[in-house]
Amino acid sequence: MQIKSALRRRHAAELKARVLAACDEPGASVAAIARAYDLNANLVHKWRRGVVPPARPPASSRVAHVAGEFIALALPSREAVPAAPADIRIELRRGATSVVVSWPLAAADQCAAWLRGWLR
Repeated sequence: MQIKSALRRRHAAELKARVLAACDEPGASVAAIARAYDLNANLVHKWRRGVVPPARPPASSRVAHVAGEFIALALPSREAVPAAPADIRIELRRGATSVVVSWPLAAADQCAAWLRGWLR
């Protein structure tokens, strides 16, 4: 049995910089970027872990989160909370066709039975 020696590819610093810059874009997918550059996504993740984020704010200005810490939130008054809908609304779409079914909330069990039968 013959064992092939694994050849490691060496990547230029310019390529790493381009890949990492693409990964920093909002909504970027590391896997998609790795595929576009014919790289393994795990390698790109490794590169990202090795990079120090630029222009990091000083530690004194960052907010630390402590596990189990209570954070008080202001909630809107009851008058500001919109009322719950009085009926069930089901919207079905297929291509350009859209059908909306409204069902009284009081008859939710009948709506569930109708929907089960319709989906069969």
